[in-house]
Amino acid sequence: MAELGKKYCVYCLAEVSPLRFRCTECADIELCPECFSAGAEIGPHRRWHGYQLVDGGRFTLWGAEAEGGWSSREEQLLLDAIEQFGFGNWEDMAAHVGASRTPQEVMEHYVSMYIHGNLGKACIPDTIPNRVTDHTCPSGGPLSPSLTTPLPPLDISVAEQQQLGYMPLRDDYEIEYDQDAETLISGLSVNYDDDDVEIELKRAHVDMYVRKLKERQRRKNIARDYNLVPAFLGKDKKDKEKAPKRKITKEEKELRLKLRPLYQFMSCKEFEDFFENMHKERILRAKIRELQRYRRNGITKMEESAEYEAARHKREKRKENKNIANSKRGKEEGKEGEFAAIENLPGFELLSDREKVLCSSLNLSPARYVTVKTIIIKDHLQKRQGIPSKSRLPSYLDKVLKKRILNFLTESGWISRDAS
Repeated sequence: MAELGKKYCVYCLAEVSPLRFRCTECADIELCPECFSAGAEIGPHRRWHGYQLVDGGRFTLWGAEAEGGWSSREEQLLLDAIEQFGFGNWEDMAAHVGASRTPQEVMEHYVSMYIHGNLGKACIPDTIPNRVTDHTCPSGGPLSPSLTTPLPPLDISVAEQQQLGYMPLRDDYEIEYDQDAETLISGLSVNYDDDDVEIELKRAHVDMYVRKLKERQRRKNIARDYNLVPAFLGKDKKDKEKAPKRKITKEEKELRLKLRPLYQFMSCKEFEDFFENMHKERILRAKIRELQRYRRNGITKMEESAEYEAARHKREKRKENKNIANSKRGKEEGKEGEFAAIENLPGFELLSDREKVLCSSLNLSPARYVTVKTIIIKDHLQKRQGIPSKSRLPSYLDKVLKKRILNFLTESGWISRDAS
């Protein structure tokens, strides 16, 4: 029998006198913190029902060993106060928590538990990501530090420096972009008797000069990012000869042409790394397809793949040899069937393979073809010797047959084209 004055969890029957959760929708349902956090359900009670903290918030959230002995009720009031009054307003936060807490205690408890404690370490990262770069000039100058900070000097020889007109200690060139840009401000001076129009005009001149300096720096950055200086000196060709890169396929060349508008957003090295990663992706995808094919064929170990590939190669080789043999046999059978109508006629053995095809297509017997061929060649030889001849072709030879035979004899070289 349960002792009087003690409360027990209806789910695990453990004593919950210090703290318990009471359901506001079901009667006589009180759970211990462990069962409540696990979402225990019993009878008509469900985990999404409303609940009430029965203890009244007198338990300590951080344990009995926490400094100051803050109760859960005070912790809740502290979080409400910092959301309402903001971080740093410790006087108002202490008044909201209660008269028993001073502003110093409130500050020390919040900093130690919610910022430097385990909760703060878990919620506040050591380094804040996506931090933007401050491009404003701290001294109030017209240019930001990202533009005024000089680039590292180029690593080139003295002869190459003279060829470029480059001054490494200053990271400048003898002939800069827009060489006459300094004339905009070279004659400017501040006078006490200048009116507003003259002051604004001088400011416009300074602004134009600043824009030209920005353009100079932008061009230098582009020359560094895209290796234009080594390309001008011919160093890139030597580097390519020393370290030959992989052969670029036709598909990759077409893709590079399509992505040319992106060149302005990436440096040369970034762009090459981008395509190199795409090449690695294609290789990995091909490898994945190969492994999937192995898996479909029941291969689970790489040692078995070599034997499978050798067997597959043999099967494909046998299939290829079989197809070649069938094609040869079909051609021979086709030829025999093609000449079946004229092969038993007299004069068939006197014809070449092309003449057999011609006679078969014209449905002309070999003897008649030989007769027509002899007459045409004889007339051609007499014309070349200047002897007049009257061609008497057989009556069975119409104009279409004559033209076909003449074209064939001309292409074969029996007679010349002018004779035909």
